[in-house]
Amino acid sequence: MRTIGTATIADCVYRLARRAGTQLTRACKDALLRAASCEEGAAKFALGAVLKNQEIAAREQMPVCQDTGMAVVLIELGQDVRLTGMPLAEAVNDGVRRAYRDGLFRKSICDPLTRVNTADNTPAHLHTELVSGDRVRVTFLPKGFGSENMSRLCMLTPAQGTEGILQTITDTVRLAGSRPCPPVYVGVGIGGCFDSCAFLAKKALTRDVGSRNAREDVAAIEEEALRRINALGIGAQGFGGKVTALGVSCEIAPTHIAGLPVAVNIQCHCIRCEKEEL
Repeated sequence: MRTIGTATIADCVYRLARRAGTQLTRACKDALLRAASCEEGAAKFALGAVLKNQEIAAREQMPVCQDTGMAVVLIELGQDVRLTGMPLAEAVNDGVRRAYRDGLFRKSICDPLTRVNTADNTPAHLHTELVSGDRVRVTFLPKGFGSENMSRLCMLTPAQGTEGILQTITDTVRLAGSRPCPPVYVGVGIGGCFDSCAFLAKKALTRDVGSRNAREDVAAIEEEALRRINALGIGAQGFGGKVTALGVSCEIAPTHIAGLPVAVNIQCHCIRCEKEEL
């Protein structure tokens, strides 16, 4: 049994939030460079501006996007770990609170009815999974709502099958148009139930853009969905072009014989995700 103080997790969340707020993932930058190399006109100009912006943000340690996002934290907790100190959720919120204060990040979290801001970007949206081992893996994903608002959850019938899944993914991006600041990254959840399917879509966004699911049939959906999305011609920032999406990642789980839930979680071009293992 390994003991970890939750203050250590709070400090980890702080580090991840500070990094994620000011820099894109390496895979995202590479994907944007590839997109810029094959575009022309307004789309190429837009991608050039995006790439220059991320360089300045990383160099000056400034927010890479004005929407510094809702703090989504995924923790894989080894079952051989004993936590001590403040409750885990409090520790996560402590890390978020300090990071958004010190990084001068916009505080965007409010009551859904009164719209009163919590003033410190908490509470974070915390997902905890119990896994084997004595390690704690922390993933920090700041989620802006220009893209989050364009996401959908559809309860398909089993008869709609793979074609229904592909149509749902493509239609979601088509209906979103330029609003989620394309080129987008598309996370897809397939299976589970109403709530777990949405989590699968969110979890898919923590994978490196361009990665493929280990299951061949799921990877085939990722590849075909990306092809169909890029055929829409929406392009960078809606200016038209060859690249509307940088990638599509799918996560899958068993579901009920009577259902086929599909969740599509859209991420803008500003892919920010940091991970650390304790």
